[in-house]
Amino acid sequence: MRERDTDPPIFSLDWLGENGVQIAIILAVSLLIFAMAKLAVRRMRRRLEGIESLTQEMNLQRTATLTEVVSYAIRVVVWTVATLMILGQLGINLGPLLAGAGIVGVALGFGAQNLVKDFLAGFFILLENQFGVGDQVEIQVLGKELSGRVEALDLRTTEVRSFEGTLHTIPNGNIIVSGNRSRGWARAIVDVGVAYDEDVDRVRGILEELFEEVRREDGFKDAFFEGPKVLGVEQIGEKDFVLRVIAETRPSRRPGLESELRVRIKRRFDERGVKVPASAG
Repeated sequence: MRERDTDPPIFSLDWLGENGVQIAIILAVSLLIFAMAKLAVRRMRRRLEGIESLTQEMNLQRTATLTEVVSYAIRVVVWTVATLMILGQLGINLGPLLAGAGIVGVALGFGAQNLVKDFLAGFFILLENQFGVGDQVEIQVLGKELSGRVEALDLRTTEVRSFEGTLHTIPNGNIIVSGNRSRGWARAIVDVGVAYDEDVDRVRGILEELFEEVRREDGFKDAFFEGPKVLGVEQIGEKDFVLRVIAETRPSRRPGLESELRVRIKRRFDERGVKVPASAG
């Protein structure tokens, strides 16, 4: 007569005594790590939201996106590791599972490498605050340079509307170099052509007098960080010479101030009889 199989059940009291406690510890530690990570992310979010910005609404949107991405990444890592450790305690052989997951991961990596590249690039654009919605930017993309105003920005793409109105949608992973015209200060540059036979020192004096008046006007008291001032003679031609005028101002005001300075200079030259190349005999 054949003896009965007397192997103990998988989930016996002995098994629970040996492995149940370890599984409980794994879950407890995972919950603790996850809670601490959430607390750190929450503090990071409060700190980022506390930074004053001219575009506060866009800054809050950027902060929310960053914290959501970090929270999701932490959640995936913590619970993936915890699940694998629990499966190991259950006696499941993880070798084939990890090998299969590795093969699938490699296949997905080849197929989605551009997508991953875009998301990583977008994450660091937001994290480093390289540019934001509303900024005037110059972006080099695969040997081509695009310039315009940023109209939308997320983890995968950046949308830039050029001066003539074309909306360019750029994968963030394709951005090689970016320049931001809307941060800090900008330099207004006005080149003034004057007839060759005019006296340089006289013209410089007329311009400096004009700029002193402009700086005292109510509408321009806070417009300039420095200048406007005559930098010097930029170019000498057969019938004229060119004086370069510079001023440091806010990026958003640079085009308007350049135009206004040209108008003021033209009027003052007309008043003082300063000849320009078009009227030089």
